[in-house]
Amino acid sequence: MRKKHRIVVKVGTSTLTNELGNSNLRTMERLVMTLADIQNRGNEVILVSSGAIAVGANKMHLSEKPKEMRMKQAAAAVGQCENMFLYDKFFSYYDKTVAQILLNADDISEEEKKENISNTFEALLEQNIIPIVNENDSVSYTEIESEEKLFGDNDMLSAVVAVLCNADRLIILSDIDGFYDKDPRLYKDAKLISRIETIDEETYKLAGGAGSRRGTGGMRTKLQAADIATRQGVSVIVTNGKNPDVLYDIADGKKVGTLFVGAKS
Repeated sequence: MRKKHRIVVKVGTSTLTNELGNSNLRTMERLVMTLADIQNRGNEVILVSSGAIAVGANKMHLSEKPKEMRMKQAAAAVGQCENMFLYDKFFSYYDKTVAQILLNADDISEEEKKENISNTFEALLEQNIIPIVNENDSVSYTEIESEEKLFGDNDMLSAVVAVLCNADRLIILSDIDGFYDKDPRLYKDAKLISRIETIDEETYKLAGGAGSRRGTGGMRTKLQAADIATRQGVSVIVTNGKNPDVLYDIADGKKVGTLFVGAKS
């Protein structure tokens, strides 16, 4: 009998949108089908989704990503609605029910709130409902404004959710194939590191700070997320989200992207 796993999948803005800022419907539908299929295998699935501001800005017909706080929050509110509409529509094709959970830093830092959130996740998963999590940008300005965000384009948020839910693994789908020894966008001889046992200062030096144009999270935030999760025993895989079918390979135990090994208790 196949072992049941609790899996958190984080998908970034660069995966959910195309170069014009429109929702990437083909990738989004493929992602949904794959997650539904993985749940059908007996796994529990939690999706952490970015993209609200980018999608909202496009739907509001803004010429560029908004810089003013009130417009960022307005775009987030519109984008969250649009994203959930699409997720609900696509998941319903495969007879799946979804729930939206919006979090901010206070929800995680206050013990009582954290316990309530954990209980909510457990109740949803018991009912085979797929929670879809996003940072609550429409009301939480600190995450949008601060230089050193707590959640950082939801990379850190996905790690916090994975720890909070006692997940077996966290899969971060990015616009890069994994963690390299140098930036593959700048160096043709960059080599993919397939397995990292320990995250130390040398690892952080390799991370750099570059992120994709449509998202805000670079490889450093992914490394920070992996650091948080692995310290609590959650293994983390960073890989390219362009083809969501890669999730099947991960579920089957194949080597994909970069595996950050969770610490053993």
